[in-house]
Amino acid sequence: MRTLYNDQHTLHHGKLEMFRGELVPCFEVPARADFVLQELKRRGLGAIETPGTFDEAVIARVHAPRYVDFLRGAWAEWVALDPANAGRDAFPSYWPIRTFRSDVLPASFAARMGLFSYDAGSPLTSGTWAAAHAGAGCAIAAAQRLLAGDRAAFALTRPPGHHAGADFFGGYCFLNNAAIAAQTLRDAGMARVAVLDIDYHHGNGTQAIFWERADVHFTSLHGDPHTEYPYYLGYADEQGAGAGLGCNRNLPLPRGTGFAAWREALATALQGIAAFRPDALVVSLGLDTFADDPIAGFTLQSADYLAVGEDLARTGLPTVFVFEGGYAVAEVGVNAVNVLEGFEQAA
Repeated sequence: MRTLYNDQHTLHHGKLEMFRGELVPCFEVPARADFVLQELKRRGLGAIETPGTFDEAVIARVHAPRYVDFLRGAWAEWVALDPANAGRDAFPSYWPIRTFRSDVLPASFAARMGLFSYDAGSPLTSGTWAAAHAGAGCAIAAAQRLLAGDRAAFALTRPPGHHAGADFFGGYCFLNNAAIAAQTLRDAGMARVAVLDIDYHHGNGTQAIFWERADVHFTSLHGDPHTEYPYYLGYADEQGAGAGLGCNRNLPLPRGTGFAAWREALATALQGIAAFRPDALVVSLGLDTFADDPIAGFTLQSADYLAVGEDLARTGLPTVFVFEGGYAVAEVGVNAVNVLEGFEQAA
């Protein structure tokens, strides 16, 4: 399996995040991708490439232009407000919730940052745009490997993407790499694409992007939003709208779920995807379902991820894997590569 690696991911390195009412060191750190890369090399699991330039048009078909423009220039604006800001990350502090307008783009940087975000846990840094932009290139390149005939490809990048919507960031995510991969496949002529999100946290951004579309089927199994982030989406009754009605499926599971019950939910998800008859599958590969993850609540063990890969391979679908969450940093490399190796062995 070919890996498309984002060699600019370390440019995004937040100092602190807001977590349960206090500023704490960031859980989403460069070492996450570093450990995965090391494990890929240790096992010799296929070629590792760094994509070059790419056509940005697909980003504009997933994300709103004014949002992309904001991300591209946000750090320069932040530092222009006060030269001392160069030494501290930017956080939102205002949000246009119910009854507030969002159609007017404010002149205030702080107001625009709030307009384009939904939490205070995602620090914007000097290298956020460069890292996220290169990550989108990895997702596009991975999709293009499928179009060239590969059975599977892996986009190894951070920051992750599945919480990012068309015009907002949050949950450590800025550009939605899974959605960008799916859109790349659609643009190339694939009639139907399925996105399967197996991160512990619901892929609210991906759901929102494809909510009214019948050409992309989104399925997510995740921690129950009654108690788990992102709280406000991910319920079982969310099925899409308009043309997309029936093309969205959520399988929320209670905190403490073990592998047997989780794997049953995965089987249910894969049955629904098979019924959709997609031409390809995009997997948001979150590894925070691991028992020792510090901000999650399932109890999967490292060996279980081999079986996850095997189950995904049995779909018979060309598959793009996109690296998402997983914050037990020392184990995330083994867990991620176990999924890929299990897939390769069963494919």
